[in-house]
Amino acid sequence: MDKKLLSLLVCPVCKSTLKLDREKNELICKADALAFQIEDGIPVMLQEKARPLSTDEKLAK
Repeated sequence: MDKKLLSLLVCPVCKSTLKLDREKNELICKADALAFQIEDGIPVMLQEKARPLSTDEKLAK
């Protein structure tokens, strides 16, 4: 994902910054403990499609 695009994207729920997880191909919002999938290079920024983070993922830095 392009760094400039990533810097413009925010969480649709709380508007906080997102972290890119290249391994899982997701954008992570630590504040809401949600992971937004990236499909074919396009982030799916819908709360109802987001995956809740596991406890381990919430505690990881």
